[in-house]
Amino acid sequence: MFLSTMTNNLDAKGRVSVPADFRAEASLSAFDGVILWPGFSGPYLEGGGLALVQSYQRSLELMDPYDPARLALEDAIFAESFKLPFDGTGRVSLPKGLTEYAGLNGKVMFVGRGQNFQIWNPQIRQTHKEDVRRLARENMHLLRSVPSGHGSSGTSGGAL
Repeated sequence: MFLSTMTNNLDAKGRVSVPADFRAEASLSAFDGVILWPGFSGPYLEGGGLALVQSYQRSLELMDPYDPARLALEDAIFAESFKLPFDGTGRVSLPKGLTEYAGLNGKVMFVGRGQNFQIWNPQIRQTHKEDVRRLARENMHLLRSVPSGHGSSGTSGGAL
């Protein structure tokens, strides 16, 4: 599970060290790297391991193959994804298109989100964080206690 928020340096070649806690996450061990794509709702990168992408694929397979929403999600996830291996020091090289999309330069912020994580420009994230906290406060009543053993290890129902 991806937890916490950490800021690391992005060098001039687009290399960034993935936090050790994130690298240790079992879902990244399938190919010893991360999969990243442009975020759906803002200037950030979304990422995770092969298991996350496979769970998205399983969810999409439940939809009609020609549903415009399915086609859009497949494009947004698979066509724009990059499979980035770790180098010997735990870094990945971010493609220029991804760094430009998310406005990354100098510092990047890794934000754990359970089954996935996001990579943000720290200044943009700070502004976004205030909106997220407000929305979370307004919707905290939606959290339900689920007895142990109930639920899935994949994504929650319908969440992509």
